[in-house]
Amino acid sequence: MKANIFTRNDRRNTWVMIAIAFAIVISLEYATPSEYVFGYLYTGPILLTNYRLGRKANLQVTLTASVLTLLNLVIPPEQFSLPTLANRLIAVLALLVTGWLSDRIRHYQEAIANQQTQLLYQTRLASMREDFVSTLTHDLKTPLLGAIETIKSFQRGQFGECSFAQRKVLEMMIRSHQSTLQLVQTLLDIYHYDSEGLKLQLTPVNLGSLVEEVIATLTELAASRRVHITLNYGTSNFRQNLWVNGDALQLQRVFTNLLINAINHSPRGGKINVILESDSHQQVVKILDSGQGIPTDELAHLFERFYQGSSDRQSQGSGLGLYLSRQIIAAHGGKIWAENLFPSGALFGFRLPTSPVTSENS
Repeated sequence: MKANIFTRNDRRNTWVMIAIAFAIVISLEYATPSEYVFGYLYTGPILLTNYRLGRKANLQVTLTASVLTLLNLVIPPEQFSLPTLANRLIAVLALLVTGWLSDRIRHYQEAIANQQTQLLYQTRLASMREDFVSTLTHDLKTPLLGAIETIKSFQRGQFGECSFAQRKVLEMMIRSHQSTLQLVQTLLDIYHYDSEGLKLQLTPVNLGSLVEEVIATLTELAASRRVHITLNYGTSNFRQNLWVNGDALQLQRVFTNLLINAINHSPRGGKINVILESDSHQQVVKILDSGQGIPTDELAHLFERFYQGSSDRQSQGSGLGLYLSRQIIAAHGGKIWAENLFPSGALFGFRLPTSPVTSENS
């Protein structure tokens, strides 16, 4: 509460000041005829009381000032007219309104102060939560890397020969640990980008070559899910160069996130079609899968951080890869989106501004 910031000495000094102010106004009131109304001067002590002493003291001072203003009609005893009575009633009304308004203002100020305190607390709590998550994910990298290297040592036969079944289990463990490591790294990147912004190393990048490299690295994962990935260039059957001015590493992460998302949500025997399209102003990438599709009401939320939709498709993901992809594409001045395909499947795409390159680069 605001009044609590004042010490006992401050409150005592305030009462002294109010008493002096009352003495001055009373001397003016009772030393002059009753038609001279000085009761309006009580508004000063009322405002001071409300600011420094609180609601109860404000009520006491307001009522006391009102009574003293009316009492001057009969003390000292004298005849008074109806206009004099009306003036004093108006003065009393002004004092009561002043006390009420000052109390409301104090109430609003306290409410605002409480909200500001809560907002500051929530901001600090959010900062502490993000620092905790960032520290925790950073510390998780070391044991994960150690576990992966240990499993690889088993695979190489450093602890004895492994049977075919054991090697399959080891391969599955490595993939699981690598997926967890990738998730940890994504978390770290998200908190880093949110706090410091995404810093790009811009160079001419050929999206065609980049997506071919990503598809090659995901071939084994796709094969394990029996998912077939195809790449084409729109209406053309010939390979094309799609140049953009971008950060090759970050754009590679976007391709990886979108393709892994498509692989994870495609049924066994499903197909993923990567389409690259180009015009004079922009390069467009579309990734179509044959999964369950996306409910219309969830399309607008897919790229939010930690978003988990109600459908089976959305509940399988962490909600981080798409969020990070949106950050990267936005930092490149592009746009990323998703569409539901009828009768099944989904499309994830992004477009980037075209970058003119020399014929040597082409």
